[in-house]
Amino acid sequence: MITVRGADVRVGARLLLADLSFHIVPGDRIGLVGRNGAGKTTLLDTLAGLRPPAAGTVTRTGDVGHLAQDSRAADPGVSVTDRILSARGLDRAARELHAASLALGETPDERRMAAYARAEAEFEARGGYAAEAEAARVAAGIGLPTEVMGRAVGTLSGGQKRRVELARILFAGHGGTGTLLLDEPTNHLDADSAGWLRGFLAAHRGGLVLISHDVALLAETVNRVFHLDPQRAAVDVHNTTWAGYLAQRDADERRRTRERANAERKAATLHAQAEKMKSRVATATTARSMARRADRLLDGLDPVRQAERVARIRLPEPAPCGRMPLGAVSLVRSYGGGRPVLDGIDLAVDRGSRLVVLGLNGAGKSTLLRLLAGEEEPDAGRVVRGHGLRTGYFAQEHETLDAGRTVRANLAAAAPHLTDGEVRQVLGAFLFRGDDADKPAGVLSGGEKTRLALAGLVHSGANVLLLDEPTNNLDPASRDQVLAAVGTYPGAIVMVTHDEGAIDALRPDRVLLLPDGDEDLWSEEYRDLVALA
Repeated sequence: MITVRGADVRVGARLLLADLSFHIVPGDRIGLVGRNGAGKTTLLDTLAGLRPPAAGTVTRTGDVGHLAQDSRAADPGVSVTDRILSARGLDRAARELHAASLALGETPDERRMAAYARAEAEFEARGGYAAEAEAARVAAGIGLPTEVMGRAVGTLSGGQKRRVELARILFAGHGGTGTLLLDEPTNHLDADSAGWLRGFLAAHRGGLVLISHDVALLAETVNRVFHLDPQRAAVDVHNTTWAGYLAQRDADERRRTRERANAERKAATLHAQAEKMKSRVATATTARSMARRADRLLDGLDPVRQAERVARIRLPEPAPCGRMPLGAVSLVRSYGGGRPVLDGIDLAVDRGSRLVVLGLNGAGKSTLLRLLAGEEEPDAGRVVRGHGLRTGYFAQEHETLDAGRTVRANLAAAAPHLTDGEVRQVLGAFLFRGDDADKPAGVLSGGEKTRLALAGLVHSGANVLLLDEPTNNLDPASRDQVLAAVGTYPGAIVMVTHDEGAIDALRPDRVLLLPDGDEDLWSEEYRDLVALA
C-alpha cells in the first residue's frame, strides 16, 4: 500500500503537482495519464522512493516493484536467470545451495550436512524449484527465449534488457499483494507478449500504477484513472475504468462548456442592465449589486482548459549527397565472444530511399543502426560512407544524450553552429521553455528525451536518418507530429519500429529482415511482422 499526504512534486524550481493526497491499496489498478512533461514519470519515481516529495509525505507499506522507463540492470555481468531470481533473493540462495552440495560431496561430515540443510531450507523458504519454474514462465510470457536465459545481461539488446527488468519485477510480485509501479511496460514487447502482460496485470491482486500510451493495456487493466493537469498542478481522480474515464471526460467538458456559456450570457445581461441603471441615484445601489452578482457568476466557473501545447517537430533539410550515400558490406558484430548478432549483412541506402528493418528482439536491429551511425565498429566487414554523407542518428535508449548536461547544453553540443538565441528558439519549438532549458537531461521523462534527441537533428543537415523506435514514450499529439515530419522528410531514412503508424508515415520502399539479412521490396505482406517483431 502507498499513502500520499499533502505532497508537492517538483523538478528543480518548477512545481509540477501540488498538495496531492491519495491511497493506493490492493485491487487498485491506476492509469496515470497526461501529456509529456506533465510529471507522470516524476510522480512514479516519487511513489517508488527514488526522489522525496518537495513537501508532504509518501509512505510505502509492503513490497513495491518499480519498472523505470529507462531501467538498467545493476550488473551487466550477471546472467538473465540470476537477474530475475534476484527479485526474491533466490539467486543467492541457489548459489549457496549449490556450493553446500559440492562441499558435502567432497567431505560428507556432520558440519557440512548441517550447512547443506540450512542452505536447502533457505532455498525452499524463498520458493525453491517451484519459484524457479515460475520465473521461467514469466520470462517466456514476455518473450524472453530459453536460449538467452544463461547469457549475461550486458550482452543483450536494449529491448531484451528491458524485458529482463520487467520479468524481474513481475516475478517479485507474482501472486502477492505488493504494489507494482510500471512506466511504459509494453515498450519493446511484441503483440503476443503485450497480450500476455495485459492478462497478468488484470489478474494482479496487489496495487498497480501504470504509465502507458498503449490504449489496449489501459482499457483491459485499469479501474481508476489519475489525470495530471500541469496548468493547475493538480491530479484529477476518476474512479472508473478507462472506457468510463473517456466518457466522463467528454461529458465533463460538455458540461463545463454549457455552464460557461449560460453564466456568461447571464453575466452579460446583468452588466448591461447595471450599466443602464448606475447613472440614476435611485437605482445606483441596485446596479452595483447586479455588477457584483455578475462577477460572482464568472468567478465561480472552472478555469478555461487551454489546449495542450504540441511540439512543432520538424526534421533537417538534407544536404546534397551522392546517389548512394550509405552502405554496408559483409558486416559482422558479436558481443562477449559469443554467436554473432549480425553475420554478413549487406546493405545499400540510396539517396531519398526509405528502408524499414524488421526482426525479433535481439536480432541485431539496434546494433545495425549503431554500426551505420559509427557509434560502434564491426568485427568484420565495413560501412561504406558515400560522397556528402551526413547521418542523423536517433538512439532507442537515448544514448546520444548526456544525462549530466542540461537540455540547452545537449542541443548546443549537437548543433554547435547555433547561437544561444537560436538554441532557445529550437528548444521552444520542441516544448522546452523557460527553466526547462536548464534541467539536466537525466531528469527528463522518456517522451521529453525523445523530443530533445529529435531537436538535435533539426539543424544537422542530415541526408540519411537512422531512427531507432522514434515514437516510443510519446503522447499521441507528439507522436502525430513526429510521424508527419517523417512523412515529409525528403532524405533517406533507415527505421527500426514496432509502430504500424510509423510504417504508414515512412511509406518504405524496401525491407531488411534480421538476423538473416534478407532484403526485399516492401509489400503489405510484411505489415503483420511489424507488431509481431
